[in-house]
Amino acid sequence: MESRNENRVKYTGPLKAIVFDYAGTVVDYGCCSPVGTFQAIFRQEGVEISEKEARGPMGTHKRDHIKILLSDSDILTRWIDAKKVPPTEEDIDRMYHNFTPIQKEGIKDSHVITGVPETVKRLREEYSLKIGSSTGYPREILDLQLVIAAKEGFIPDCAIAGDEVPKARPSPFMLWLNCHRLNVFPVQAVVKVDDTTDGIGEGIAAGSWTIAVVRTGNSVGLSEEALAALAPDERDQRIKDAYKELAKSGAHYIIDSVNDIFPVIEDINARMANGESP
Repeated sequence: MESRNENRVKYTGPLKAIVFDYAGTVVDYGCCSPVGTFQAIFRQEGVEISEKEARGPMGTHKRDHIKILLSDSDILTRWIDAKKVPPTEEDIDRMYHNFTPIQKEGIKDSHVITGVPETVKRLREEYSLKIGSSTGYPREILDLQLVIAAKEGFIPDCAIAGDEVPKARPSPFMLWLNCHRLNVFPVQAVVKVDDTTDGIGEGIAAGSWTIAVVRTGNSVGLSEEALAALAPDERDQRIKDAYKELAKSGAHYIIDSVNDIFPVIEDINARMANGESP
């Protein structure tokens, strides 16, 4: 005889950890640094791609990002026009190899977003949250980013790179590895914060809460200075369009930036106290 067990224990405590993405979330306002690198490695192959195209798969492991770009019909046509043959796995490996040294230079301009160190300090002190992080960058680039971020006040308790797991975003493994290293469970007590669809997908696949950030991220795609320089109507429309785009990600919450996170933390804690799960 089979019956549904309605007596399962639900987690009703507060959040224990928050896992931040890097570019477009806590550093590199507008997620601008990797865009130029992707354009550069395609240019080395005699193929031009637009900024919009380069941003498309943002959030994934960078080798996967290159492979997805090469599967785009327009880019594939340009590749075949230039090379006379379709791209191979060897081509993808070569381009990924070329990505790293260029991005190492670009990461030097990837600064912590204004207000993030103060926000993280408050999350630790007022909400007792452990601070995790993950990125689509490989470890050698993440290590450089960590040095720069530390000098500017952002020091996570854990940092996971895309090449440390079997499969990067939107698979859940980087978030789960954060949980393992932070000694945090259940996963319902974790919230993932990201500016990309695949980054939000990581959190959803892992079973955590998710918060999408818009204004500072890849969907708006402008530095703080460039965004401020837009006419108010154009700026507002760009942000509105980005909200619509990230709403499709399935994120539980959508906010302008990490610095707007506190009402969301309060709301998640209240919902879990009432027995809700992600």
